[in-house]
Amino acid sequence: MANIAIDGPAGAGKSTIAKMVAKELGFVYVDTGAMYRAIALSCIRSGIDVKDEENVVKECENAKVTIKYINGSQKIFLDDEDVTSTIRNEEVGNGASAVSVYGRVRSRLVKMQQELAANTDVVMDGRDIGTVVLPNATLKVFLTASVEERAKRRVNEMAEKGVTVDLEQTKAEIAMRDERDTTRKESPLKQADDAILLDSTSMTIDEVKNSIINLYKKAIA
Repeated sequence: MANIAIDGPAGAGKSTIAKMVAKELGFVYVDTGAMYRAIALSCIRSGIDVKDEENVVKECENAKVTIKYINGSQKIFLDDEDVTSTIRNEEVGNGASAVSVYGRVRSRLVKMQQELAANTDVVMDGRDIGTVVLPNATLKVFLTASVEERAKRRVNEMAEKGVTVDLEQTKAEIAMRDERDTTRKESPLKQADDAILLDSTSMTIDEVKNSIINLYKKAIA
């Protein structure tokens, strides 16, 4: 199977780009972050503090997280409920960053991700795809952008949904998530030795997409 791993910090545009690349190549897109968001949502709904490792792990073991493809789009289900839209708020995003530091949570979800990649051509994005989940991926890309640019993108994304968020607060939250993701004990965010660094700060979405597709074509040539 051909696998493309796209890693990078929060707000770098990984999911948007990964979806576009997968569509153009005819691959399946797997949003690993959505799986962690589903676990975070389950904890929030159950009143579990995401800093309480033991209870988070128990919740993860009992929660049923599945990925389904409906009309070509990935849908995330939590205990048979479609939570694809529900998991996209800031509280759940921050919760996902918190629960993802726990080794037993990661082990369960990584196994699911690897099983998907073993059976189909995938584009997978996250924090540790190239280093842990798909260490033998056909192509590994580390996609990043400045904190300022990532915050602006987040503010614009929320504005399109009719939600107003503060730029400085968003910058602070992104910086905090970067710190947590890069310093966590279990599978910290880092660029794989054989990953190609792609800084999208001054690039358009199409430029990033085309760069990755060209890199993939070179990798299989």
